[in-house]
Amino acid sequence: MNTADLGLPVDVPSTALFTDQYEYTMVQAALRAGTAGRRSVFEVFTRRLPEGRRYGVLAGTGRVLDAVENFRFDAGVLGFLRERGIVDEPTLEWLSSYRFSGDIWGYPEGEVYFPGSPVLRVEGSFAECVLLETVILSILNHDSAIAAAASRMSSAAGGRRLIEMGARRTHELSAVAASRAAYVGGFDSTSDLAAGFRYGIPTVGTSAHAFTLLHDSERDAFRAQIDSLGRGTTLLVDTYDVAEAVRTAVEIAGPGLGAVRIDSGDLLLVAHRVRQQLDELGARDTKITVTSDLDEYAIASLAAAPVDGYGVGTQLVTGSGHPTCSMVYKLVARATAPDGPLEPVAKKSLGAKTSVGGRKWAARRLDADGVAAAEIVGVGPVPPELADRQLLTELVRGGRTVAREPLDTARERHIAARAALPMSAIQLSRGEPVLPTEYV
Repeated sequence: MNTADLGLPVDVPSTALFTDQYEYTMVQAALRAGTAGRRSVFEVFTRRLPEGRRYGVLAGTGRVLDAVENFRFDAGVLGFLRERGIVDEPTLEWLSSYRFSGDIWGYPEGEVYFPGSPVLRVEGSFAECVLLETVILSILNHDSAIAAAASRMSSAAGGRRLIEMGARRTHELSAVAASRAAYVGGFDSTSDLAAGFRYGIPTVGTSAHAFTLLHDSERDAFRAQIDSLGRGTTLLVDTYDVAEAVRTAVEIAGPGLGAVRIDSGDLLLVAHRVRQQLDELGARDTKITVTSDLDEYAIASLAAAPVDGYGVGTQLVTGSGHPTCSMVYKLVARATAPDGPLEPVAKKSLGAKTSVGGRKWAARRLDADGVAAAEIVGVGPVPPELADRQLLTELVRGGRTVAREPLDTARERHIAARAALPMSAIQLSRGEPVLPTEYV
């Protein structure tokens, strides 16, 4: 596997250090105690959605599969662990031949989820499963937060085009993952070329204010861009005077000008004025794209504006105020003998940090109209009426990935899953999860 698929520099051959130290010290202690090989089940879930969110969006599953495949210990990784004294020699010997050999089930990427939904289930020995905790949570918490923000923005956009353009607002590797998650959540393209290269996401981009300022006049800048990129390009018209820029743009490109971009000012007012001016100049097919610190609320406020597309950066790549989903990775069942049955286990501490033990299934109950009515989570046999509504799918069997899929499949799945929710799911006003979670 190419490490570029992980969003990593090509000289990083392993994901084994994308973890917390205590994963390794637990393995060492479990090996010494003779419990490391106990069959175990870990589940990923969140106890609550971010405040005001009606549903979550699972994203990053494909990246998790990459990370699990690439979780191995070469000489450099083992040397680091030895030099720092993080684990002892018997543990290093065990790690040297590590390959995840268990099973992973999960909600398919792009699916929606709710509090308590077991979005990922990892089964195998305690030692091989516990090592994966941090890297799995790192990916799912980040990517699902971005996808949820993207989904809300996509709903607010009402079918208008959405461009992800937040690479300069986050870590360079996070930017690639954010582009991928935004695409799953409903965005149409990205400005980030690394995301286009690694994941096949459509890329777009033309020019910034610096290009206009470079030239002796706005006219010279527009002419240079059109000569290079053609009349179908997008011209940035708010460097100086918007009305004058629009007039100059159409004069140079003609009515076949592809689009203009507005990046400042009262976007609602300016968009109406630009649309009227373009129509009067005969450029009725010229599109209008707006940018400038947009989020889902700003996009919704522009619903009545003659806008054809939105470019979103900072708010998208930071989860629009919720940069994590607070997912956790908990041991929910384990066996006490090599061939013994699984026994449910669960944390029972004070406060809200409790969990429900047992290896779980999940299904979505529909109402008489075929609209999702509840998230059903259970331990034991699945009720017959829910047998064809189960949400977990097999991802890894015996350490081998069995569920690779194109990114467009996850994107299409999300659009369908969101459409199957009650209409209140797309409301931007604060509220409770749109589906209750029922344990059976």
